Amino acid sequence: MKTNKLNLLTLILAFLAIGLNAQSNGVSDTEMSIATTVNDKSLKWLPAPDFFPNCSFTILHGDIAKPNLDFFFRIEPNTEVISHTHNSPERMILISGNLEVQYEGEKATVLKAGSYAYGPARKPHRAKCLNNGPCVLFIAMVDPFDAVPIKEKK
Repeated sequence: MKTNKLNLLTLILAFLAIGLNAQSNGVSDTEMSIATTVNDKSLKWLPAPDFFPNCSFTILHGDIAKPNLDFFFRIEPNTEVISHTHNSPERMILISGNLEVQYEGEKATVLKAGSYAYGPARKPHRAKCLNNGPCVLFIAMVDPFDAVPIKEKK
Protein backbone atom coordinates (compact mmCIF):
# COMPACT_ATOMS: atom_id res chain seq x y z
CA MET A 1 0.00 0.00 0.00
CA LYS A 2 2.85 2.39 0.82
CA THR A 3 4.37 1.73 -2.63
CA ASN A 4 1.10 2.68 -4.38
CA LYS A 5 0.85 5.94 -2.39
CA LEU A 6 4.49 6.73 -3.13
CA ASN A 7 3.96 6.05 -6.85
CA LEU A 8 0.85 8.26 -6.90
CA LEU A 9 2.69 11.06 -5.08
CA THR A 10 5.60 10.79 -7.53
CA LEU A 11 3.20 10.97 -10.49
CA ILE A 12 1.42 14.03 -9.07
CA LEU A 13 4.74 15.80 -8.46
CA ALA A 14 5.88 14.98 -12.00
CA PHE A 15 2.72 16.47 -13.51
CA LEU A 16 3.06 19.54 -11.30
CA ALA A 17 6.67 20.01 -12.42
CA ILE A 18 5.68 19.65 -16.08
CA GLY A 19 2.88 22.20 -15.62
CA LEU A 20 5.13 24.71 -13.90
CA ASN A 21 7.78 24.23 -16.57
CA ALA A 22 5.21 24.82 -19.31
CA GLN A 23 4.10 28.04 -17.60
CA SER A 24 7.67 29.25 -17.31
CA ASN A 25 8.32 28.47 -20.98
CA GLY A 26 5.84 31.08 -22.19
CA VAL A 27 2.83 28.85 -22.77
CA SER A 28 -0.08 31.13 -23.50
CA ASP A 29 -3.14 31.16 -21.26
CA THR A 30 -5.18 31.49 -24.45
CA GLU A 31 -3.81 28.38 -26.15
CA MET A 32 -6.54 25.79 -26.66
CA SER A 33 -6.25 22.21 -25.48
CA ILE A 34 -6.40 19.31 -27.92
CA ALA A 35 -8.04 15.91 -27.63
CA THR A 36 -8.37 13.58 -30.61
CA THR A 37 -8.18 9.99 -31.80
CA VAL A 38 -6.66 8.40 -34.89
CA ASN A 39 -10.21 7.94 -36.23
CA ASP A 40 -11.12 11.64 -36.04
CA LYS A 41 -12.54 12.52 -39.51
CA SER A 42 -11.21 16.09 -39.24
CA LEU A 43 -7.56 14.92 -39.25
CA LYS A 44 -5.77 15.62 -42.54
CA TRP A 45 -3.57 12.62 -43.40
CA LEU A 46 -0.71 13.45 -45.75
CA PRO A 47 1.57 11.07 -47.67
CA ALA A 48 4.95 10.44 -46.06
CA PRO A 49 8.14 11.04 -48.08
CA ASP A 50 8.52 8.71 -51.10
CA PHE A 51 11.09 6.52 -49.34
CA PHE A 52 8.33 5.61 -46.83
CA PRO A 53 5.79 3.96 -49.19
CA ASN A 54 2.37 3.05 -47.76
CA CYS A 55 2.88 5.52 -44.90
CA SER A 56 1.08 8.73 -43.98
CA PHE A 57 1.08 11.27 -41.17
CA THR A 58 -1.04 13.98 -39.62
CA ILE A 59 0.21 16.87 -37.51
CA LEU A 60 -1.48 17.04 -34.11
CA HIS A 61 0.34 19.99 -32.57
CA GLY A 62 3.10 22.26 -33.76
CA ASP A 63 4.69 22.94 -37.12
CA ILE A 64 6.71 20.36 -39.07
CA ALA A 65 9.48 22.94 -39.61
CA LYS A 66 9.69 24.02 -35.96
CA PRO A 67 10.69 22.42 -32.64
CA ASN A 68 8.23 20.50 -30.43
CA LEU A 69 6.16 18.63 -32.98
CA ASP A 70 3.50 15.99 -32.19
CA PHE A 71 2.05 13.80 -34.94
CA PHE A 72 0.48 10.46 -35.79
CA PHE A 73 2.43 8.28 -38.25
CA ARG A 74 0.51 5.47 -39.97
CA ILE A 75 2.17 2.45 -41.59
CA GLU A 76 0.02 0.02 -43.56
CA PRO A 77 0.13 -3.71 -42.70
CA ASN A 78 3.13 -5.70 -43.96
CA THR A 79 5.00 -2.50 -44.83
CA GLU A 80 8.69 -1.98 -44.16
CA VAL A 81 10.08 1.41 -43.21
CA ILE A 82 13.65 1.58 -44.51
CA SER A 83 16.59 2.43 -42.29
CA HIS A 84 16.73 6.15 -41.61
CA THR A 85 17.75 8.77 -39.06
CA HIS A 86 16.31 11.95 -37.55
CA ASN A 87 18.20 14.92 -36.12
CA SER A 88 15.75 14.91 -33.23
CA PRO A 89 15.24 12.31 -30.56
CA GLU A 90 11.74 10.87 -30.81
CA ARG A 91 9.31 9.63 -28.17
CA MET A 92 6.70 7.23 -29.46
CA ILE A 93 3.60 5.39 -28.29
CA LEU A 94 2.14 2.71 -30.55
CA ILE A 95 -1.60 3.29 -30.79
CA SER A 96 -2.51 0.27 -32.94
CA GLY A 97 -0.98 -2.77 -34.62
CA ASN A 98 2.28 -4.60 -33.91
CA LEU A 99 5.46 -2.88 -35.03
CA GLU A 100 8.89 -4.46 -35.25
CA VAL A 101 11.57 -1.83 -34.62
CA GLN A 102 15.34 -2.19 -34.79
CA TYR A 103 17.98 0.41 -33.98
CA GLU A 104 21.49 -0.03 -35.34
CA GLY A 105 23.56 -2.30 -33.10
CA GLU A 106 20.51 -3.46 -31.12
CA LYS A 107 18.16 -6.45 -31.30
CA ALA A 108 14.82 -6.01 -33.04
CA THR A 109 11.87 -5.60 -30.70
CA VAL A 110 8.14 -5.90 -31.38
CA LEU A 111 6.02 -3.08 -30.00
CA LYS A 112 2.36 -3.79 -29.27
CA ALA A 113 -0.44 -1.24 -28.90
CA GLY A 114 0.22 0.81 -25.77
CA SER A 115 4.02 0.39 -25.96
CA TYR A 116 6.36 3.34 -25.42
CA ALA A 117 9.63 3.66 -27.33
CA TYR A 118 12.42 6.23 -27.31
CA GLY A 119 14.72 6.74 -30.29
CA PRO A 120 17.98 8.65 -29.86
CA ALA A 121 18.80 11.43 -32.32
CA ARG A 122 20.81 10.42 -35.39
CA LYS A 123 20.69 6.67 -34.59
CA PRO A 124 19.76 4.64 -37.69
CA HIS A 125 16.64 2.54 -37.31
CA ARG A 126 14.13 0.58 -39.35
CA ALA A 127 10.62 -0.72 -38.74
CA LYS A 128 8.03 -3.09 -40.14
CA CYS A 129 4.31 -3.03 -39.48
CA LEU A 130 3.29 -6.65 -39.04
CA ASN A 131 0.15 -8.16 -40.53
CA ASN A 132 -2.36 -6.93 -37.92
CA GLY A 133 -2.02 -3.25 -38.86
CA PRO A 134 -2.29 -0.57 -39.70
CA CYS A 135 0.33 0.52 -37.20
CA VAL A 136 -0.28 4.02 -35.89
CA LEU A 137 2.38 5.74 -33.79
CA PHE A 138 2.06 8.90 -31.77
CA ILE A 139 5.44 10.61 -32.16
CA ALA A 140 6.79 13.65 -30.31
CA MET A 141 9.95 15.30 -31.63
CA VAL A 142 12.03 17.94 -29.88
CA ASP A 143 13.59 19.40 -33.04
CA PRO A 144 11.98 20.12 -36.42
CA PHE A 145 11.06 17.01 -38.40
CA ASP A 146 13.51 15.42 -40.79
CA ALA A 147 14.02 11.87 -42.02
CA VAL A 148 17.19 10.89 -43.83
CA PRO A 149 17.26 7.47 -45.53
CA ILE A 150 20.36 5.36 -44.94
CA LYS A 151 21.86 3.98 -48.13
CA GLU A 152 22.61 0.28 -47.89
CA LYS A 153 26.29 -0.64 -48.06
CA LYS A 154 27.14 -2.81 -51.05
